[in-house]
Amino acid sequence: MRVKMLPLIATAAIAIGLVAAPAATADPAPGTTYYLSLGDSLAAGYQPAPPPGGDTDRGYANVIYNTLKAKEPGLQLEKLGCDGETTTSMIKGNTCPYPSATSQLDAAKKFLAAHKGQVKYVTINIGANDIYHCINGSGTGSLGSSGVPDVGCITSELATINTNLNSIDKQVRAAGGETPRYVGMNYYNPALAGWIKGGLSRVEADATAVLNNLLSATIVQANIANGFRTADVLSAFSNNDFGNFENVPPYGSLPRNVARICQWTWMCSMNNIHANDQGYQVIADTFLPLLTSSGTGSSMSSTGSAGSSGS
Repeated sequence: MRVKMLPLIATAAIAIGLVAAPAATADPAPGTTYYLSLGDSLAAGYQPAPPPGGDTDRGYANVIYNTLKAKEPGLQLEKLGCDGETTTSMIKGNTCPYPSATSQLDAAKKFLAAHKGQVKYVTINIGANDIYHCINGSGTGSLGSSGVPDVGCITSELATINTNLNSIDKQVRAAGGETPRYVGMNYYNPALAGWIKGGLSRVEADATAVLNNLLSATIVQANIANGFRTADVLSAFSNNDFGNFENVPPYGSLPRNVARICQWTWMCSMNNIHANDQGYQVIADTFLPLLTSSGTGSSMSSTGSAGSSGS
């Protein structure tokens, strides 16, 4: 099922639906290596336009893959991202089908075990969908102005994300060993788009930025504990920059963090949380230095440079 973001919870941007299971492929040629992409609808490359929308080859995983493959012709992409995935469903399954696997995590571990030493890169984004239901108890994902965040629910779900992501990271690393570079990501915040409505919506937008910082801290801590670097998408999208204004037609002068959401996602134009082509490029550009920099796959670095695209 596909989900759109709610006001506060958009703190982490990511909604989601059904992703096709990876098709079986012939035995790889000698020297073949792999990039394994895991996560929710952002990893699947979901785009709402043109309608009715769906998973595409224009998401950040494909941008990363195309960049890496230019220098590594033998590299292949294994893309397991699932629309609507939460940290719980990633472990337990029942969201997307995977041949001979019970869940996305199970499919990932089996792929890593079957290609021991051949997987060079592993990326993951997960956690945003865990907390959508904390707004008004609604599971519809519509982004309106009436949603009241349930603080107790959010606190509980952040704890769940911490527990589950630690387990996911740990199991992925155990299956993949020391060869891959492991990189996760924090999230941009689609709910910042509410700022353009004025009035109390601007107060709500301020609050979502704080909430996204809490989600990011939860993700980064779990990643550090398990030897994953974290691509700092939050900073690349200027999550906390309410002070510098930019002119963004047709919305006028906007704080930089709100401008980034209008420019790099479909929130302001279609009320859809997903990144557009430019946004996916920014996300890919935030991952790439951590995937290509010197060091081992077990680097404990917590965040990556946002790069010039996030300034």
